[in-house]
Amino acid sequence: MEPRPAAPRPRLCDSLGADQTPSASTLNAARAEARPAGRRAPAVAAVLPAGGSGERMGVPTPKQFCPVLERPLISYTLQALERVCWIKDIVVAVTGENMEAMKGIIQKYQHQRISLVEAGVTRHRSIFNGLKALAEDQPDSKLSKPEVVIIHDAVRPFVEEDVLLKVVTAAKEYGAAGAIRPLVSTVISPSADGCLDHSLERARHRASEMPQAFLFDVIYEAYQQCSDYDLEFGTECLQLALKYGHIKAKLVEGSPDLWKVTYKRDLYAAESIIKERISQHICLIMDTKDENHVGHRLEEVLKDELNHVKVTSRLPCHTGRDLDQIVSEQCYSYVCVNVMTSDFEEIRKLVNMLEESNLSILYPVVVISVYFLDYKSVPFDQKMENLMQIREYAKEVKKRNILLCGLLIYYPQVFYPPQDPSCLT
Repeated sequence: MEPRPAAPRPRLCDSLGADQTPSASTLNAARAEARPAGRRAPAVAAVLPAGGSGERMGVPTPKQFCPVLERPLISYTLQALERVCWIKDIVVAVTGENMEAMKGIIQKYQHQRISLVEAGVTRHRSIFNGLKALAEDQPDSKLSKPEVVIIHDAVRPFVEEDVLLKVVTAAKEYGAAGAIRPLVSTVISPSADGCLDHSLERARHRASEMPQAFLFDVIYEAYQQCSDYDLEFGTECLQLALKYGHIKAKLVEGSPDLWKVTYKRDLYAAESIIKERISQHICLIMDTKDENHVGHRLEEVLKDELNHVKVTSRLPCHTGRDLDQIVSEQCYSYVCVNVMTSDFEEIRKLVNMLEESNLSILYPVVVISVYFLDYKSVPFDQKMENLMQIREYAKEVKKRNILLCGLLIYYPQVFYPPQDPSCLT
């Protein structure tokens, strides 16, 4: 088993529902719910089989390593799990040929609590190897046997904490639990000659999804009793717990976002979901408190036209404390309105602070620098020169996953705000 790479963690956690860092009150409530009266909360670990070749994807790269917004898919799944503070260890099973690539992903995106093991030739053998790593408690390993283990797919990046908590809580009580979803299509059984034999009543059946959770001893003992046929051709962990441990799993209703990235088109769907989620918040940084200034009309327009997006206002960030407040809001889109100054250095300060916060490690950060300037007092050539500087600077920071653009708005100093703010658009 590979030791977990040590790396500093970004101050930022995730911002997507599969991305939202739970508040202290949420976490306390979760711990209370997971902890039976008078007893400690169970020690929880997770196992991710990630040794698949992605044949159905139709691309040479295994699907768990395919890029989504230039970041490997498995990184999103790891982030969704590691943001849950009560999951102590995350064991990832990868093939030997992908071991170095996986180490590079962990280091680049600063994942924590991750341990790597060699994947088996089948999904069940990979899971079994992950369970062995947790059970053996090797002297040079930081891993210890958990009370409950979560098994999840490396290509289901949108799992949320409430679903994880539900399956863990149910597994603690029943021994095994798994997420389910309603069937979308009717399941039919064909005859040997390719004709319809019979169909299942869709309302009475469900699709088995991930995550699943088990008392560790239940699932580990089940795997130890598995036949070679089970390990080679089996797919359902809950069935193993039933077959070898006589444990009837509790079924937990899952969310629509538990779907598995299987085909190439699913990568585009995943990208769309991520883009939508990280674009739901805009932070407007205004360097003036004058509410009568035209710059504040821009804020009104944004709130009016983008009524499904959260728009918050801040003064310029000149200290780490100021930025921490913004970063804690999990925002990836910034509109910086420069009224009192035309100094390009102000935008450099903001970009540098965003970079130092490691905000752009996980998702692209968009910064739009808007300059409102009186056309009579500021020479046009001077401002065009500043915009060209922004253009060159934008090329530089794009390499650090920060997308910067500049917008210059000339207006007369004597300005009467319009009755309808939408005329600014």
